[in-house]
Amino acid sequence: MTDFLLELRSEEIPARMQDKAREDLARLFAAERDKAGLKAAELVTYATPRRLALIARDLPAETAAVSEELKGPPAGAPDAAVEGFLRKAGLTRDALQTREVKGRATLFAVIDKPGRATADVLAEAIPAIIRAFPWPKSMRWGDASISTESLRWVRPLQGIIALFGEDVVPCAIAGVESGAATVGHRFHHPGVITIGSAADYVEKLRACHVIVDQNERRATIALGAKLAANMAGLTLIEDEGLVTENAGLTEWPVPLLGRFDEAFLDVPPEVIQLTARVNQKYFVCRDAGGKLANAFVCTANIDASDGGERIVEGNRKVLAARLADARFFYETDLKTKLDDLRPKLEKIVFHEKLGTVADKVDRVAKLARWLAEEGIVKGADSDLAERAARLAKADLVTGMVGEFPELQGLMGGYYAAAQGEPAEVAEAIRDHYKPVGQGDDVPTAPVTVAVSLADKLDSITQFFGADLKPSGSKDPFALRRSALGILALILDNGLRFSLSRIANGDVLDFFADRLKVQQREAGVRHDLIDAVFALGGEDDLVRLLARVKALQSFVGTEDGANLLAGYKRAANILKKEGYLADAAPSAADYDREPAEAALVAALDAAEPASANAIANEDFEAAMAALATLRAPIDSFFDQVTVNDADSNKRAGRLALLARVRAAVHGVADFSRIEG
Repeated sequence: MTDFLLELRSEEIPARMQDKAREDLARLFAAERDKAGLKAAELVTYATPRRLALIARDLPAETAAVSEELKGPPAGAPDAAVEGFLRKAGLTRDALQTREVKGRATLFAVIDKPGRATADVLAEAIPAIIRAFPWPKSMRWGDASISTESLRWVRPLQGIIALFGEDVVPCAIAGVESGAATVGHRFHHPGVITIGSAADYVEKLRACHVIVDQNERRATIALGAKLAANMAGLTLIEDEGLVTENAGLTEWPVPLLGRFDEAFLDVPPEVIQLTARVNQKYFVCRDAGGKLANAFVCTANIDASDGGERIVEGNRKVLAARLADARFFYETDLKTKLDDLRPKLEKIVFHEKLGTVADKVDRVAKLARWLAEEGIVKGADSDLAERAARLAKADLVTGMVGEFPELQGLMGGYYAAAQGEPAEVAEAIRDHYKPVGQGDDVPTAPVTVAVSLADKLDSITQFFGADLKPSGSKDPFALRRSALGILALILDNGLRFSLSRIANGDVLDFFADRLKVQQREAGVRHDLIDAVFALGGEDDLVRLLARVKALQSFVGTEDGANLLAGYKRAANILKKEGYLADAAPSAADYDREPAEAALVAALDAAEPASANAIANEDFEAAMAALATLRAPIDSFFDQVTVNDADSNKRAGRLALLARVRAAVHGVADFSRIEG
């Protein structure tokens, strides 16, 4: 068994494309391998800014010989049909076999394909992989680029290593021929390196200041940045995405700590962090008190003889210029009141069917006030809720948010606080987009909850009203995320209100679907949510979920499982008989059998007990009341014939089963429960 090494060297591959490129390289190689009937013990891929590599371990020296059978036309078919089959099979008439298939003589071609040298298979596969590579963005270059048939690659392709064992697999594409040569680090070792085989590829490059394994570079950056901060008495603000990006920008990462002017700390810390991260790919740090420090960690791509002092100084100057721009935006924005910015929202279209952002603000402000006035968000001052909602979108037209859209809401909160707005208003402006996604903080301050809930409810009801609902995987207005945010706000804050006061049936169904998604991770069964929703009228989500959780506990017990079985048996009989009414007659005009009378007595006790418990929102007690029906129902089915020859008995017993069904439906629609 022999290892195969493929390296595709080019000009810089963007960091954001490297992980996907490794996946695509492995996928395309595996497809070519499988097509040839080859197997490999393992595929390993690497990516640096300048190279994309794959190692296939333990490939055989040649492919296995295979025999392929092709079924042809009947033996007596016209010559034209037989000749066509022969051309397809690449055989002559005397090579065909005749076999009986379902009593009919049929021609078969047996094609023996001898094994091929694996090196020959690889020589064909490499150009095919390169030409099929799905870069999200690619380019043509050189004189050949005038033709649309010329090779496209992410950046100009400069070299190909193709080694099967120690032997070069000869191939060429777009004038680039395969070989065993590559280059090391652009500055430390720009000369040519000859690779002996896959076995020495990683270590030879390391010796030439290239860490080819992206995971090793990430670990080097994560640890080095943390140590650099700790040595300065600081704590690194960790950022996995930034680690990955820096690993994609360097082949020999060297984290270095630098300082910037403390005067910039007057700018909100989120602005500093975002400026450093987005514009410069720097980490930032906290001091011993947990506040943002005037320090950054950059990732150099070189071991500097001076310990990195000149690199740090150069990066400090660049960061200082960026921070100066940020401070200018911040100080300029502070000169204009948020109130004075609101008219500009009239010029921003929210959606062509839903008006401007100013129109949305007006709707949200009225809804936020209503949520407070109705006591739905308890403790929320209605004036402050409306005030916060009217200012919440004003920062969209500030310079800072124009530069960093990620800061919308946050900057509005800073500006509101600096301009003397009440703390509740500033906090609501800052956090009204929350929760943005899974794991995000859920607001609990009453004014913030009112504004956040109003903002999301407005988006969903307005887009649904304009028939702009999510469809399949398409959700251009992030309405599913808004719905999950609404559910989190309602459930985390225990908000008690009927969604039907605000939303129509389609929206309620949408919330039901989102509730299933949200609760799935908590182990809540979706069919039980359906069973409670199916009752109709239960759209107080706090109460609904309490009912669902009590139901889930109940159906997991022996009494619950047996009652469910008894209910389904009763429901099936009623369905078969076309008995749809839930009402029972006032009295029976025949003598009930003992098991029948026992079930009536059990229902007489269970129905009011269950109804009272539900009215008091004691759903566990409601389930306990239903549990008392389990034994009488079992006895009824064991001892009583429902479809009695006596029509009075038959009608009375069907009515009794309908009463059982109605009693159970007081808690949930058991027909929706699986199992």
